[in-house]
Amino acid sequence: MEYHGSCLCKGVQFKVIGDFESFYLCHCSYCRKDTGSAHAANLFSTKAKLEWIKRETEIRVFQLPETNHAKAFCATCGSALPNLQMNGKLLVVPAGCLDSELVKRPDAHLFISSKAAWDEALEEIKKFERLPEQ
Repeated sequence: MEYHGSCLCKGVQFKVIGDFESFYLCHCSYCRKDTGSAHAANLFSTKAKLEWIKRETEIRVFQLPETNHAKAFCATCGSALPNLQMNGKLLVVPAGCLDSELVKRPDAHLFISSKAAWDEALEEIKKFERLPEQ
C-alpha cells in the first residue's frame, strides 16, 4: 500500500509505503493538548517506510520531557506530521495529515479514563454539511 500526505500549507509532502498495523484514538491529556481536540487519531507501523517528497518548510519535533510523547509538525502552518519513535522502530502518522483515502478503521479508543467531560454521546449532537447559518 502507498499513502500520500501533506501539511496544511503544502510545504511538506510525504508518502508512506506499507501497511499500518494499528490505528488508535488516544484521549490522554497529552494528545488532547497536542491536537486541541477530543483525541489524537494516529496510525502506527513497524514495517512501513516514510519518504519525504517535499520539504519547503522546516519540520519540528517536540518531545515532552521525561515521557514517550512526541509530536512532529510543520514550522510554517503547525500541522501534525509523521515521526519516527522508539529509536526509529515505530512510524507514527497522524491520520488527518493523509491525503490518500484511508479504509482502515480505528482499532480502539485509548486512555478513555482521561477523556474530556464534553466528549460523551457526540453522535446525538446536530450534524451539518457545512458551517450553519448564523
